[in-house]
Amino acid sequence: MKNNSTHQSFRWSSGISPFLLFASCLLLLTACGGNSNDKGGGKGATTTKKEAEKVKVLTLQSERIAKSLELSSTLEGYETMNIAPSITGHIEHIYVEVGSRVQKGTLLVRMDQTQLNTTRINLNSTRTEFDRVSALKQSGSISQQVYDQTKAGYDQLVETERFQEENTFVKAQFAGVISAKYYEDGEMYAGQPILTLTQISRLKAIINIPETYFPLVKQGMKVSVESDIYPGTVFPATIEIVYPTIDPASHTFQAKLNIPNANEKIRPGMYVRTTLAVGEVNAIVVPYQSVLKLTGSNDRYVFVADGNTARRVAVTLGQRFDDRIEIIPVETGALKAGDQLVVTGQARLVDGTTLEIVD
Repeated sequence: MKNNSTHQSFRWSSGISPFLLFASCLLLLTACGGNSNDKGGGKGATTTKKEAEKVKVLTLQSERIAKSLELSSTLEGYETMNIAPSITGHIEHIYVEVGSRVQKGTLLVRMDQTQLNTTRINLNSTRTEFDRVSALKQSGSISQQVYDQTKAGYDQLVETERFQEENTFVKAQFAGVISAKYYEDGEMYAGQPILTLTQISRLKAIINIPETYFPLVKQGMKVSVESDIYPGTVFPATIEIVYPTIDPASHTFQAKLNIPNANEKIRPGMYVRTTLAVGEVNAIVVPYQSVLKLTGSNDRYVFVADGNTARRVAVTLGQRFDDRIEIIPVETGALKAGDQLVVTGQARLVDGTTLEIVD
């Protein structure tokens, strides 16, 4: 009896198990199929699309402005000369110190005179010979060839004496101040300058001007020079040279300023600001806040809407008018009237960002 009961129980369990197993597998396959559709991008899948940046724009217009350029520069002596004789040897005596004021022709340095004295002895001997040959030439006692050879030797020694005298007794070529001294008496001179002579009664400065203004800058134009050391004081200057070429890297050209300095208030090495009035020009003036600055440098740039895409344009800053400022594209033609300048939302942009222009 026990055996039959056990056998019937086993048959009932075996009949139910396949059904439960089939149902479980069906549920599992259904669940797996649903997940597969989601991951595979089927009808139930969703995609994330990056939203366009909302910005406001301003249409650029060229306008006439009364233009004055403010540029910075460093003053230099109008003339600066390193006192460096063309002959080497011992320095017998230096007649000046740093700060000494000298006039043109003032004796500055006396070098070893051995070479000069030897040349003078030879010159005296050759002069006597040349006088004798000249007398014989007049009487017809010697040939023209002998005369010419003697004269050439004499002329050469005259020139050698002049050269050695100038480089043994070294004199100032212009009035100025001794601004540096590199040797002392008795030292061996071997090429490095002995002194530096600088003119300070007249100064110069080299300014770099954006190429846009090349047609407007002329020789003889007046320039104002100011230094923070003398607030409110203006030093007049004149453009002496306009350099004829444009630097392809910076798109600027140079001009040399001539700055009278009779009272010697300003000195070589001082940092100054120069203001140059160039008349009315066509310029692009934009809100100051629309111009961005590259972190870690002084490079400036703006964004323009090229269709619905942001385009970054490198610029330099010009004249400022309260809350507006003139901008000049680094690359010629990169900005023009009619371009859409981004004036709100530009801080969130990078080159190529998709834009949504709003009112």
